[in-house]
Amino acid sequence: MIRAAEIREWRNQNVVDPEGRKIGVLEAIYVDTTTDEPAMATVRIGLPTRHQLAFVPLDRAIVGPDYVKVAYDKALVKKAPSVGMDDILPAGAEEEVFTYYGLTYEPGTGGERQLARR
Repeated sequence: MIRAAEIREWRNQNVVDPEGRKIGVLEAIYVDTTTDEPAMATVRIGLPTRHQLAFVPLDRAIVGPDYVKVAYDKALVKKAPSVGMDDILPAGAEEEVFTYYGLTYEPGTGGERQLARR
C-alpha cells in the first residue's frame, strides 16, 4: 500500500502504465475519506496548451525511482473522466470515475464524498 506521505513526494513525476508507457505527469492525490489512504491520482495529459487532469486509481500502483506505475493501460486512462487544470472533481461526478474503472462507489452514510484532494 502506498502511503499518503510517500506519494506526495512523487508529484510532477511521470505516471506510466503496466507496459512502462508514459501516460502523463502526476498532479494531485485524492484519498478515500473513510480510510485517509491514497485512492486516486490526477494525471496531467494532453497537449502543452490544452492540458487536462484525468483520474486513475492507485490500487496496485508501484512507485519507482522516477515514476509511478499504475495498473491501468495508457489508452484507458487517456479516455477517463477528467477535469480542467484549475477545476476540482464535482461531488456528483465521483461515481462516474469509479464506474469507469469498474470500481465500487461507496459514499459516506450521510452522502459524504468518497474522495478528498490532498
